[in-house]
Amino acid sequence: MNKQHIIALIKKDILLETRQQYTFYGILLYVASTIFVVYLSMGQPEDRVWNALFWVVQLFICINAVAKSFLAESRGRMLYFYSIAGAGDFMIAKLVFNAILMLLMSLVSLAVFTLLLGNPLENMIAFVGISMLGGLSLSLVFTFLAAIAAKAEQQAALMAIMGFPLIIPQLLLLIKIAAIGFSSVVQGGLWQMVGLMIGLDAMVAILAFILFPFLWKD
Repeated sequence: MNKQHIIALIKKDILLETRQQYTFYGILLYVASTIFVVYLSMGQPEDRVWNALFWVVQLFICINAVAKSFLAESRGRMLYFYSIAGAGDFMIAKLVFNAILMLLMSLVSLAVFTLLLGNPLENMIAFVGISMLGGLSLSLVFTFLAAIAAKAEQQAALMAIMGFPLIIPQLLLLIKIAAIGFSSVVQGGLWQMVGLMIGLDAMVAILAFILFPFLWKD
């Protein structure tokens, strides 16, 4: 693992995003329009519905923002990266960049949610931390899936098939953890669930680091 290669690859992705600003603004427009449609159809929903809607919207934001990371890389560009950096360095750079992007999108979507759908949160700081943890978790899973799907012809279909059994338990766990934001009382088993989520994130990152070199060589 070469730190300089990782930093250079992250800078490359950031530079591409800043130059192709229509991609970033397109994601922001998707965030705003999706939440606005929810507002038009439901107004300001109750706490449980608000919480569930937030994470469902986060899921689709992640698919649009993160899943394209590998699908946008051409074969020639991948061969170039193969010649200058290792597979592990490339995968770590993608994981870090997508995590940063999804953390930013999580904060933006939370701000738009509270603006349009009201603010039923009693513990805003805790929910902000959980939303960032959730954004990180979703980005890791979909970066891993995008790396696998990039080697297949039917990328979108493969991501849907692989992603469903992985993401549903994660979403249910996030919804349960996020309930702390709507109550001033700490629920039992909260830190165990947070530890489980962090453990799942670590497992996904390790699997991506171990398995991606085999996909890279293929």
